[in-house]
Amino acid sequence: MEWMRGAIRAVRRRARAAVSAVRRVWVGPGPERDLVVQAGKAALAAWVAWAVAGWWLDAPMAFVAPWVAVVLVESTVYRSLAHGLQQLAAITVGTVVATGVALLLDSTMVTMALVLPAVLLLGNWRRLGSQGVYAATGALFVLTGGPVTVASSASRIAEALFGAVVGVVLNALIRPPVYLRDARFALQYAANEAQELLDAVADGLAVGEWSGEAAREWHERALRLSHLVDRARSAINRGRESMRVNPRRPREQAPPSRGEPYTDVLAVLDYVTVHTAGVTRTVWETTNGGKATRPPAEVTRAYADFLHHTALAIRLYGRTRLAPSGRDERAEEQVREAVEELHRTLDAFRRRLPEAIHDDPDALVTYGTLLAQAHRLTEQLVHD
Repeated sequence: MEWMRGAIRAVRRRARAAVSAVRRVWVGPGPERDLVVQAGKAALAAWVAWAVAGWWLDAPMAFVAPWVAVVLVESTVYRSLAHGLQQLAAITVGTVVATGVALLLDSTMVTMALVLPAVLLLGNWRRLGSQGVYAATGALFVLTGGPVTVASSASRIAEALFGAVVGVVLNALIRPPVYLRDARFALQYAANEAQELLDAVADGLAVGEWSGEAAREWHERALRLSHLVDRARSAINRGRESMRVNPRRPREQAPPSRGEPYTDVLAVLDYVTVHTAGVTRTVWETTNGGKATRPPAEVTRAYADFLHHTALAIRLYGRTRLAPSGRDERAEEQVREAVEELHRTLDAFRRRLPEAIHDDPDALVTYGTLLAQAHRLTEQLVHD
């Protein structure tokens, strides 16, 4: 019965998540709406390709056109164009090789045994990228689609070309995707999680008492924070790619930072991730039988003060760099003030540290490492 209750809870969570996603589609712009738009464009591309190749021209292998059109409505216009060229090259090579060998040997079984290994190997050519597998697809279309003739093979290539043109053109002309917003959302989410985690750890350190379960949860959240930052990095790369060969680019707001969108925020969050993982691991080790011992109250309170100020600085920093309306001079002044206060709390912690743990060399090394990481983090905030 327990597994059934667990399954019911899982179904309810997924149902709530689905309802929430549908609601976000209607509420305003976001990743969910982008996904719906891309799905609609892919369906439209398939319909247009079939209407022309299958219904109007009555092509012998008309399904090739809508199939290629669907797969080439990619997440970015640049990717559609690049993958379209690679896919056409792969299909053409597979079709030509299979046609030539089939006409020469006049045996489908023997031709398939000889051609498929060759085109599958050719599909690993790096210039074909992820589209290399379509060389084998093109060969299979030739060998399994009835009598092999030069005319039928040329028709398949022409239909694939038409489908590729439809997919790429519709993706470029109908609301071409621009994912700089996705990068901002991903970074904002990571920054909010970093701030909340730092405040949670600081609250625990301030009272000087924390359980092993709480420390383990903090460390797991710190590790998840690293994954969030990696997702933000991927979103930035996709956003940068979405601006290439994109007709919407002149109408979009310019990237907010030094020619590369949000790279300064990503650098700061990398430092935050490293620092937070180190802090939470050290705190967990004090309750998990590790070498680290629970530090004295004056150390934990001083470090908690530093973490609270770090969380505040991260919140203000994210507000200045990730605001949709651009950079705010007043908010940037607040960041500088927060970093100055952060320096003061860090200096206070540095002065207290040697006296508090002077008789414990291992603890001095451990917390000295955290002190060095904290210095690098504050310097990164000042630099950016």
